[in-house]
Amino acid sequence: MPIRVLIVDDSPSFLDAAGALLQREGLTVAGVASTAEAALSQTEELAPDVVLVDITLAQESGFDVARLLSERYRDGGPVVILISTHAQDDFADMIAASPASAFLAKSALSARQIQEIVDAGPSSSRVAVT
Repeated sequence: MPIRVLIVDDSPSFLDAAGALLQREGLTVAGVASTAEAALSQTEELAPDVVLVDITLAQESGFDVARLLSERYRDGGPVVILISTHAQDDFADMIAASPASAFLAKSALSARQIQEIVDAGPSSSRVAVT
């Protein structure tokens, strides 16, 4: 069964490009969201396996979205992966303090990278692919 992904980003062009790439590589894009509220609602409604969250969401913080998802799904739930066009070093401390399972540079986004993060499980948090 393919991994079901929710992509959270405020750039319509990135949502389109990332969705097409991941679907072409065999993942199922269950949905997209561009705000924290939509991300929480879509996660509840669609029950994705993975939520990709852009660190910078217009006036909101992807770190807040990761925290809210972690609080809502304390006993399981989707794997949360922070994504960004910025280098991991730009946000290293915040990434380390985040409950997200991993950081993935947008330039490294692929089904294979997502699968590796999912396979690593929750015990190996802070996986970074840049």
